[in-house]
Amino acid sequence: MALTRAGTPGAGGVGPGSAGAGSVLVVDVGTSSVRTAVVDAGGRVGRVHQAPLVTATPAPGMVELDASALATTVCELAAATLADAGPVQGVGIANQRSTTVVWERSSGRPVAPAVGWQDLRTVLTCLTLQAEGIRLAPNMSATKVAAILDEVDPDRRRDGELCFGTLDSWIAWTLAGGSDRPGGGLHVTDATNAGVTGLVAPGGGGRWDQWDRRVLEALRIPEAMLPRIVDTVGVVAPCTALPGAPTLAALCGDQQASLVGQGCTLPGTAKATFGTGGMLDLCTGAEPPTHAGRGPAGTFPVVAWQQAGRATWGVEAMMLTAGACVQWLSEDLGLIPDPASSAEVAAACERSGDVWFVPALLGMGTPVWDFGARGALLGVTRGTGRPEVVRAVLEGVAHRGADLLESAEADGAGTVASLRVDGGMSANPVFVQALADACGRPVDLSPELEATTRGAGILAGLALGTWDGMAAVADAYRPRASVAPRLSESDRQALRARWLDARDRAARTIPELSGIEF
Repeated sequence: MALTRAGTPGAGGVGPGSAGAGSVLVVDVGTSSVRTAVVDAGGRVGRVHQAPLVTATPAPGMVELDASALATTVCELAAATLADAGPVQGVGIANQRSTTVVWERSSGRPVAPAVGWQDLRTVLTCLTLQAEGIRLAPNMSATKVAAILDEVDPDRRRDGELCFGTLDSWIAWTLAGGSDRPGGGLHVTDATNAGVTGLVAPGGGGRWDQWDRRVLEALRIPEAMLPRIVDTVGVVAPCTALPGAPTLAALCGDQQASLVGQGCTLPGTAKATFGTGGMLDLCTGAEPPTHAGRGPAGTFPVVAWQQAGRATWGVEAMMLTAGACVQWLSEDLGLIPDPASSAEVAAACERSGDVWFVPALLGMGTPVWDFGARGALLGVTRGTGRPEVVRAVLEGVAHRGADLLESAEADGAGTVASLRVDGGMSANPVFVQALADACGRPVDLSPELEATTRGAGILAGLALGTWDGMAAVADAYRPRASVAPRLSESDRQALRARWLDARDRAARTIPELSGIEF
């Protein structure tokens, strides 16, 4: 069945008992919340049920979560959504990437708290491995698996008893009680998630679907505990834990799901998600990347999705703090009552008065990757007031967004005509206009504030035949609004030069950390 274009994308959704043919249940596990929803055959999202995702920080730099509690929450939310919407044809899973779970194959019980992707406990391990020619970052899963095993199985005697998975694997195991392997449930991951674990090596034709035995040996990770890598788009197994046992038809990392959710399925299209941090992904097409690690402009190659055994590729750029800077204005400085009010306060002045803010509260990502950089507020005078400071923060995040776009274009060898945007900050009109001005091109706003759920639903729909193909996904996309830049190119270039000077002054604040690279 071909996709029919929705008259008003993002509106309507699905009502009680009206899920209908082609509708899918999406389980979307983000960094701060878990939500389930139904995505209908027109790509509209409805019947959303959401709960916070509780994490623990037992020590500085450590982030853990209770995987058993997460599984219970997912099942409860899914049941509530299906009770509202009625039967669905399939299931799609989207998830925060690299968060690591180890559980018993026979009982399905986690053997330790899950280690979050933000967790930094393995920094020293990563630095030690560099001496052996193995470059891993602490946000990847690889060293997190080893850390868990060092606690629960230091002698590595339980290789046949334990399973490792990222959250897509864990949710698939929870929902699909199949028999993928004797003595256990469904144990799979998809190429988008496997590709950012640090455990996969490039294979023939640029495919990243083979576990890297050199890394496994260095970290003493038994290959028997690893999941099977499957396509992002494809029928996997029935979800027997759900009413009607709908088919699991898609697994995808959150940023790649957002890429699809915003219709960026053709080479040269890009999206940026501005939440707590900021991520920009550019679809580059079927040509495999020429490098497995960081590119010259500071981006990383990613599998955008994999279907019928063929990968579509992209590059990804990252800023470590985006919306977190606006939260800082509210929660720590008390300059605004809440993040949503930042637009109104910033709008009280037309310009920041040449005040510049560099959003490097946790260091700086693409393109410079300086962990010793720190946030900076520059150009403050006696005439600088609350509106100028708030506007400077929004404009600083916008210029970092332009950094990401320029880096992705450089490493992706392409030009992006317009940037598609979702995430909480996309609802801020002052920020969006500043982003368009900094980038010098239109900014298209997603019909869904969070496009991840929509993307996972579309991916599952592709596997089930609801969509004709990725070209149809691109053709069907309609932004909520489009914001054009207001500056001349010469004025934009002048502002970018001022920004780059400010960014350079924030770099290398802590030289010892600036010298660390992953």
